[in-house]
Amino acid sequence: MSWSGRRDISPAADTQMTEHNLVAASSEPRTRDSLIRDLLRLGVQPGETLLVHCAMSRLGWVAAGSETVVRALLGAVTDAGTLVMPAQSSQLSDPANWRAPAVPQEWIETIRANLPAFDPRTTPTRDMGAVAELFRTWPGARRSLHPTCSFAALGPEAEKITAQQPLSAPFGDEGPLGYLYRSSARILLLGAGFDSCTAFHLAEQRAWPGLPRIAEGSPMVVDGDRRWVRFDVAAAYPDGFPEIGEQLRRQGLVRSGSVGAATCHLMSLPRIVDAAAEIMAAQPFPFG
Repeated sequence: MSWSGRRDISPAADTQMTEHNLVAASSEPRTRDSLIRDLLRLGVQPGETLLVHCAMSRLGWVAAGSETVVRALLGAVTDAGTLVMPAQSSQLSDPANWRAPAVPQEWIETIRANLPAFDPRTTPTRDMGAVAELFRTWPGARRSLHPTCSFAALGPEAEKITAQQPLSAPFGDEGPLGYLYRSSARILLLGAGFDSCTAFHLAEQRAWPGLPRIAEGSPMVVDGDRRWVRFDVAAAYPDGFPEIGEQLRRQGLVRSGSVGAATCHLMSLPRIVDAAAEIMAAQPFPFG
């Protein structure tokens, strides 16, 4: 499902290993304590605000799976820090824009009429991976109110991070990414690739203010009633994200290392947004 053909390559879209293969490929079990040691060795700091994109299968076999990963991340940043993850729910986007897969034209109105309204408590994530899906339900976690592009956060800054997210600019300066930029948060790609780096969408909007607008819509609760709410969003071009990430690595803006069996990348959100915007602005406009 996508905006005008867009399909973010999420951690969950990676090739999934069976648990049997994970055990066979792992030299030892990964535990909360071992993951915390690896996270701190990589450079994660107690008390910081950290936006995490996780591909759990890359970590190797983890005792208790996603729960252990969440507990390890919370343990690394401590109660003084704030953990943030994407909580996107593209299943609530306008079916007229779905491309992966598209649905028959005659289905569209039926789907629009029957999609459940977004509820930050119960709407599941889609293609975000098991860790992000568990994290949005974690006791005390808060979730922003965008029906398709929300973020979940837990910690002292969580309320401010999730307080607002304009329908028509979910990845802009007035939403969670803008707050994370201003608060000098960092990004951890925990086994995930640069194609999962949501912050690059903020860079896109700064580099290309003339991005085309895509008509969108989602089911939402308005004044106590379910309604189909129409809005528009900027088109996105994530195909170039991996190469931009590699350029940032070559510039020395990314610290890479291992957590469990995964190659991970740690970076300053404002620094990589600024640098990525410069790279994008120097490239041909992707929409003609």
